[in-house]
Amino acid sequence: MSEKVFVVTGAAGGLGWAIVEALAARHGARFALVDINRPALEERAAQLHGRGIAVDTFTADLASEAAVAGLVAELLAGYERIDLLVNNAGITHRSLSTQTGNTVIRRVMAVDYHAPVELAQGLLTRLRAAGGCVVNISSMAGWMPVLGRAGYCAAKSALHQYFETFREEVRDEGVRVLMVYPSFIATDIESNALSGDGGRAPHKRSTVGRVRSAGWMAGRIVSALEAGRERLFARDKSLLGAYLYKLAPGLFMRQMVKKFRIELEVGKAQP
Repeated sequence: MSEKVFVVTGAAGGLGWAIVEALAARHGARFALVDINRPALEERAAQLHGRGIAVDTFTADLASEAAVAGLVAELLAGYERIDLLVNNAGITHRSLSTQTGNTVIRRVMAVDYHAPVELAQGLLTRLRAAGGCVVNISSMAGWMPVLGRAGYCAAKSALHQYFETFREEVRDEGVRVLMVYPSFIATDIESNALSGDGGRAPHKRSTVGRVRSAGWMAGRIVSALEAGRERLFARDKSLLGAYLYKLAPGLFMRQMVKKFRIELEVGKAQP
C-alpha cells in the first residue's frame, strides 16, 4: 500500500506525456499509462524505465464503453490504491453542427465525457483507499460556444457540470477533484481534429491569444495539484471571453463569429 500509483490517459503524447514528465520530475510513483496508440505508449514506457521509473501500460480505445470497462477491471486487479487519475485523453472536431454526423458527436462525447466519468466511478474504491485526486482536463470551450466545435463544447460543458457535482459528493470521503480549463495548447488533439464525416478536418484551427506549449501547461497543472487547488483556469483572452459571454452574450457572439468566421466559410464551401 506504500507505493503511490498515478494513472494518466492519453499519455503517449501531447499534454498527457507532458503531465507524466512533470509528475515524474517531482514525485515518486508507479505510472499507469493509458493510450490508444500502443507503439507510442511502449516507447514512452521505455523512456521512463530508462530513468528508473516504474511504469505499466494499458492500451484502450476510450470511445468504447466495453474497452473502458475492461480498462477499469485491469486497473482494479492491478492496484490496491490509486493516488491520481488524470483524465487527459480527448478528441475534438472542426465542423458545423449541421454538417456533423451523429457518429462523430457520439465519439467526441464518449472520449471527452463518458470515459472520464466511467473511470472515476469505476476506480472510486481505489481513490478512496489512497485519499486520491481526479484531475480532469476540460477546456475553456466548456464555458462558452465556439463555432465549429458544438460537440466538443457540449462534452466539455458536461464534464464540468458532472465533476463539479461529483467533487462535493466525495469530498468527505477524502477524494479531491481538480478541474483544468486550458485555452489553446499546442497538442495533437487539434492536428487530429475530426471533420463532420469522421475524417480529418481539412482546415487549420482559429485561435485567440497565445498558443502555449504542452510543457508549460503541464507545469501549471502539477503546481495546482500540489497546492490543493480545485480549479485551474486559463489566464488569457479566453477567460475574458467567458466573462463577456456571461455578462453580454450578444456582444460575445458577434466577436466570436468574427474570429471564427472561417468555420462558416468552410461550411458553406461543403457540397
